[in-house]
Amino acid sequence: MTTATRKTYGATALVALALLFIGVTILITFVLRGARIDLTESKLYSLAPGTEKIVSSLTEPVNLYFFFSQEASAQSPQLRAYAQRVRELLEEMTQHSDGKLRLSVIDPKPFSEEEDRAGEFGISPVSLTPGGEPVYFGLAGTNSTDGREIIGLFQPDKEEFLEYDVASLIYRLSNAKRANVGLISSLPVDARFDQMSGQMAPGWASIQQLRETLEVRTLQADGNPIPEDIGVLMLVHPKDLSPQAQYAIDQFVMRGGKLIAFMDPQSENDNAGAQPGMPPMGNRSSTLGPLLDAWGVQFDTTQIVGDRELGLTVSLRQGQAPSQHIAIIGLNRDSMNPKDVTVSALDTINVMTAGALSKKEGATIEFEPLIQSSANAALLPASKLMFLPDSESLLEGFTPTGERYTIAARIHGKLKSAFPNGKPNAEGAAGEHLTESKEDANIILVADADVLADPLWVRTQNVFGQRFAVAWANNGDFLANSVDNLAGSADLISVRGRQSFFRPFTKVEELRRQAGDQLRAKEKELDQELRETEQKLTALESASGDPGSLSLSPEQQAELERFQQQRVRIRKELRETRRSLDVEIEALGTRLKAINIALVPSLLALGAIFLEIMRRRRLRAGRAAAHTG
Repeated sequence: MTTATRKTYGATALVALALLFIGVTILITFVLRGARIDLTESKLYSLAPGTEKIVSSLTEPVNLYFFFSQEASAQSPQLRAYAQRVRELLEEMTQHSDGKLRLSVIDPKPFSEEEDRAGEFGISPVSLTPGGEPVYFGLAGTNSTDGREIIGLFQPDKEEFLEYDVASLIYRLSNAKRANVGLISSLPVDARFDQMSGQMAPGWASIQQLRETLEVRTLQADGNPIPEDIGVLMLVHPKDLSPQAQYAIDQFVMRGGKLIAFMDPQSENDNAGAQPGMPPMGNRSSTLGPLLDAWGVQFDTTQIVGDRELGLTVSLRQGQAPSQHIAIIGLNRDSMNPKDVTVSALDTINVMTAGALSKKEGATIEFEPLIQSSANAALLPASKLMFLPDSESLLEGFTPTGERYTIAARIHGKLKSAFPNGKPNAEGAAGEHLTESKEDANIILVADADVLADPLWVRTQNVFGQRFAVAWANNGDFLANSVDNLAGSADLISVRGRQSFFRPFTKVEELRRQAGDQLRAKEKELDQELRETEQKLTALESASGDPGSLSLSPEQQAELERFQQQRVRIRKELRETRRSLDVEIEALGTRLKAINIALVPSLLALGAIFLEIMRRRRLRAGRAAAHTG
């Protein structure tokens, strides 16, 4: 074969390889379109099973309009990174919707039609810097009818709930009909005639607000089955429930109904049987009794949570000086579960004479605290608060246990019926009876019913005869969030808060804490040594009666010089200690750079060399075997 022929064959082979590469690339692009591999630790780029089910079960088209200002956000790399995260999530949902989700990405530039469109949806811009160009960063959705939903602003600090918020928007657009809410209460939560005052008393603002957005139907605890069309059952101070009423609630939960119960060890709003001018007498507690026991939850109505750190300053009687009441607690953001959407964005919830919930030992349910006291808390006997002369008497003998007590919790999982033998005292046909829940139950329990009452969270004002409620705490928001969350589908409820997209440098933070603790201990030791040295110097100098005199003995003079040198040394070590705070962190950074820049490429190169050596050895061995044969 001539040299020219070999060159021709070589060129032809190269062209063939190039064409083969292009063909394989095109084939892979079409065949594997949409295929993804999520290698992140917490599967940040994978949809939750609940989200996949919501978007894949859409029966009608849903249009999504993602508004983001590309040019105006140029000076905020972090916001642009989060916007890319939002866009990728929307695209991932679109991939799983079988064409039912239609995504439009819009850059609303100033004075453009796109900006007018964002305004029509109700999405407003925000300024990243004073006087800076406004930035749009929101989502609008429409369905095939007149339904509209928006997320006015994607907040980076709520990134953990990004998937839930978007999935919730899609669910609301695809399910216009909301679940009915059934209300059973032994407290006067609705407007009624007050016999003690002889006037009409308004209903509680928390319940009135709920009625404005949902269909809330008042039910009686008469033992009749909960209607089939009730999706969420709300119990407010379920006091002295009959076994038949408890059975009806039990079977409602077994059928898959959602429940939120506000129980109370001592409701301050329970005035049943009270006489004018006399304090309420008798039992003022409420519980679900055998239901809680069957579900694996403990709730002792004889104990009340007292919190020395979060107790509010109040005045129990007119003319009495305000003082801290450790049983009236102002729960702050640190008290809320940051992983649960019902409370994660709330700032303040006030409770009064609340109890404590806990999981029974050996229970199989998943018990998730929503609201907890501080660690500076303890349990008080409920009897101590029945005839309380003043709030300061609660502090007598109060000793915090260091435990955080759960005031509200979510439980879910498979539940057993509290009535395994069927309806108690049943007459005639008993009907269908379930001994365990058909699906994983989802229940929110709150150990305080007074949390819904007006005095703990709103101030009422009369303006031209109209009554307005001005909120100063988030109690009403907690109720609305909880019911709205339970009223959603089981798939939506399963979409919990995900881990943040922006991962912290946990190793660096751990090193910083360890180094800080060690160096602060060393600094404290050196400070103590310095103080002792200076005290000895002062004692030596005062021995002569004149700090500057030379009347010290040679031994004292030598000791004085030694202490002065020691003081200089200690001060030098202190300066070096304070400067060395970040030495280990910087060393870690250097090691990481060396690994990324030198070690990893070196390992790859050595691996390639090793594979080439092994390949050549196999070739030589094959040739030797062929030659021997």
